[in-house]
Amino acid sequence: MQCLMDAWHENEPLIKSWLIKQTGHQDKAEDLLQDLFIKAMQHKDIFCNTDDAKSWLFKVAKNALIDDYRKLKHSVDILFDDIEEKPIEENASPLTDLQHCLLRVMHELDVVDKDIIVQCDMQGLHQADYARLNQLSLSATKSRLQRARKKLREQMVTACKVQFEENKVCSFTPRT
Repeated sequence: MQCLMDAWHENEPLIKSWLIKQTGHQDKAEDLLQDLFIKAMQHKDIFCNTDDAKSWLFKVAKNALIDDYRKLKHSVDILFDDIEEKPIEENASPLTDLQHCLLRVMHELDVVDKDIIVQCDMQGLHQADYARLNQLSLSATKSRLQRARKKLREQMVTACKVQFEENKVCSFTPRT
């Protein structure tokens, strides 16, 4: 047990700063750090017999970060799968009609495009954070987001007959 505590005290600040850098959020990093400590405690026999405690801790931290991201990605799918598409009311506002169209079009996008739009545009995840979590370069993330936005726009034009003027919606035909 002492070997675990010694290694933990020696490496905790390094792992914590790495997790903060990876997540961009101190609270999230501390949650992951706590999970890491619990995993280390659960596997103390294996941990104390390893040659490189620091390497083991960082490997488990990386896996925890990936698992956390996968949970987030799964919640994005649930976000759209659980939305009940209500029939368009006769006297619905144009904005409500446009929202219905957007939801349908988002369902029609492929998973990668939907994921980046939801996380970056709707949930406010910074592109740099998205890049880091998906092991992409920032420029690849920006390109992917631009392509996804373009596909969304094209699908809105096709499916809902959305027309733009000066990059703003000026008219559309609601889908029924």
